[in-house]
Amino acid sequence: MSVAENLASVRERIARAGRDPDEVTIVAATKGFGADVCQKALDAGLTILGENRVQEALGKMAAVPGAKWHLIGHLQTNKVRQAAGRFALIQSVDSLHLAERLAQIDAKQAVLVEVNVAREPQKSGADPDRAIALIDEVSKHLDLQGLMAMGPTEGDPTPAFHELGRLRDEAQERLGRSLPILSMGMSGDFEAAVSAGSTMVRLGQVLFGPRPEAA
Repeated sequence: MSVAENLASVRERIARAGRDPDEVTIVAATKGFGADVCQKALDAGLTILGENRVQEALGKMAAVPGAKWHLIGHLQTNKVRQAAGRFALIQSVDSLHLAERLAQIDAKQAVLVEVNVAREPQKSGADPDRAIALIDEVSKHLDLQGLMAMGPTEGDPTPAFHELGRLRDEAQERLGRSLPILSMGMSGDFEAAVSAGSTMVRLGQVLFGPRPEAA
């Protein structure tokens, strides 16, 4: 199936999960795929492309004009200077140190705070018990737009997704302003995520098929 056909299927599944597809932003996760696949995503109407690695993203930005790029993978501090100001949204801020480094280069950088609601040590993200304090601090340094999380590797992801939603609600009340983006849900669990209130999903395999082995 083509990317356009896969996208139509995804939108139908979002609707069956009880949400208006127009209310859920799809970020096409293009890690490991070439510029040709990125262009097919754009041609299908997917205007936001997400990359896990700064270097891979920078290599594609020139080759695929017209896309908005999100950094959806962990950002190492030694890559901050290359990333700040280059991405429409950095979804993976998980420490005050990282936020401060980004702010030194571009205080207008739009970001999400990543929270490890799965509570899995192999995943990046802030400790949920400390997330509100981090959100408060990040909002003082950067253009904080919301929260991001990955679901658990195994089991029902719904409780973790609901926890991220509760953290977002608490943070909005504390800050006195809206945090409109709740980025949660990937190819294997996006239906549970949108049912739990996700406003943004990060999809790769369900749109493009299996990722190339080298990735």
